[in-house]
Amino acid sequence: MGTPELISPRSPRVTAARRLAKRAFRGKERRFIAEGPQAVREAVAHRGADGEPTLLELFTTAEAAERYGDIIDAARATGARVHFAPDTVLAEVSQTVTPQGLLGVCRFLDTPFADVLAAGPRLVAVLAHVRDPGNAGTVLRCADAAGADAVVLTDASVDLYNPKSVRASAGSLFHLPVAVGVPVEQAVRGLQGAGVRILAADGAGEDDLDDELDAGTMAGPTAWIFGNEAWGLPEETRALADAVVRVPIHGKAESLNLATAAAVCLYASARAQRVRGMR
Repeated sequence: MGTPELISPRSPRVTAARRLAKRAFRGKERRFIAEGPQAVREAVAHRGADGEPTLLELFTTAEAAERYGDIIDAARATGARVHFAPDTVLAEVSQTVTPQGLLGVCRFLDTPFADVLAAGPRLVAVLAHVRDPGNAGTVLRCADAAGADAVVLTDASVDLYNPKSVRASAGSLFHLPVAVGVPVEQAVRGLQGAGVRILAADGAGEDDLDDELDAGTMAGPTAWIFGNEAWGLPEETRALADAVVRVPIHGKAESLNLATAAAVCLYASARAQRVRGMR
């Protein structure tokens, strides 16, 4: 595989990658870090709307390169620069406690909101005021698993490219369109204009998810709004929705966390749409 190209944590390539831990630099360079074999494998396979590869550079230890030779070969085939480096160098760039030896530098891949609307989405997750990066990434993963057509992060939500968000998405970041920085009212009005019904998920919602399913109201194009982990959705956001829906608690649990509630809601919609033959 050759000798390590990066012999010092102070190498310019390492310094440039390390700076991407900060949102300001990510925004300036329009690049982010994807760590681990799953995320890097998905990054290698992904191409932007312009057809260009998403992965720009790949840092790997000799041990990881031997274990994941297929990923290294695929990265090289896309034209990405592959850098071999000792563990100490990867540790300088990695945002995890135990780096897995593969770290990719990727181009931003978010989708313009107008393109999301133009595609005629049938199931969308809207993250409004979601501040925890792990939750944001996990909801994105749930949306991907449920077969959603897109995810929208409002302008009051966490950065899509936060390293914790990227890790929590487990590669789903590369699977479906994600629009970022959209004001919540603009997101709602745009989706409604595209014929999408807006459901706000809230533990104190007037409507019950089971009742919605029984009434057959969830088979059409639907967007779910999920709110902040601590205080949920503000009243002004709830007022924008066509209905405010609660997930029923049949046991003694006080509530569901954000990602669990999102999974329940998205899968309920996906099931209703499949029964109707929409998906």
